[in-house]
Amino acid sequence: MCYHSTLNFNIVKQERKPMKATLRYLAGIAGPSGFGSNSTAEQVTQHSSLFLHSALTALITGGSSGIGAETARVLAKRGVRVVIGARDMKKAKEVRKSIQKETPNAEVILLELDLSSFASVQTFCSQFLALQLPLNILINNAGVFSQNLEFSQDKIEITFATNYLGHFLLTEILLDKMIETAEKTGIEGRIINVSSVIHSWVKRGGFRFNDILSGKRYNGTRAYAQSKLANILHVKEIARQLKARNARVTINAVHPGIVKTGIIRAHKGLLTDSLFFIASKLLKTTSQGASTTCYVAVSPKTEGISGKYFKDCNESNCSSLANDESEAQKLWNNTHALLHKRLRQARI
Repeated sequence: MCYHSTLNFNIVKQERKPMKATLRYLAGIAGPSGFGSNSTAEQVTQHSSLFLHSALTALITGGSSGIGAETARVLAKRGVRVVIGARDMKKAKEVRKSIQKETPNAEVILLELDLSSFASVQTFCSQFLALQLPLNILINNAGVFSQNLEFSQDKIEITFATNYLGHFLLTEILLDKMIETAEKTGIEGRIINVSSVIHSWVKRGGFRFNDILSGKRYNGTRAYAQSKLANILHVKEIARQLKARNARVTINAVHPGIVKTGIIRAHKGLLTDSLFFIASKLLKTTSQGASTTCYVAVSPKTEGISGKYFKDCNESNCSSLANDESEAQKLWNNTHALLHKRLRQARI
């Protein structure tokens, strides 16, 4: 099992695009936002006026490595109080030390969090709420990719449990805090679900809730894609609910891109030098990978935008299934019923 930023090399194939779009991507040509595929997290946050209003608090899951750690570093550099939820507290402490070495006044709070466990998510949320901090930004970033079928302690396929169910529960528990913070401060709250372009690999007939939970006919890449589709459907339904409540909180999904990692480099021996060179040009650095998350989290240009999908720091199109509002509502209902049942059983 590994984090989503080190997903198997075959996902790079999803970056195949029409020639014009590919050239635009490789050249890093800016889109309407003024940023593109080559933009870094520091660049996209450099002139974010949100920081001028008040000290913000951002909660980042999976902030102990990869694009989560880079997101934490850059937001802390811009004056944001950062709360990192992480399974590996040793790595999290190293990230905090590194951030505070660069930005001595940075406030970085670490709390243990295993998103595959409903009990851990509940404990984490209780600990966070006990701090009595505001919550302006929630970044549902953590993710895993498991080549082999594994189950969480709640007996649910671990990719779906971690990437989707854990974040669903986390968001449900903390949503009222975000709405309350936005009302008190007058600053729009923002939720970001880190998804993936691989969500589009899932076809309508291959997205069955109970089959996903049980790992039926398990395939690691398919399970990852299903969890990332669920992340976007979650965005669609929560955006609808927030609008109905007239809440000043937005929620959007982002595709960070395929980030350069050790696992990607390990595949070089299986490829010709020329093929590896071409493929490597489609990969992003960690800072480029964190840029879209940071852009959506703090840019004035994304104010009021909710229920959308972003990549390369610009609004983009997701699959027709990910855009299906009825599918989003059905998934929310199934998830809510599952969590209600499991949490009630845990209390008995």
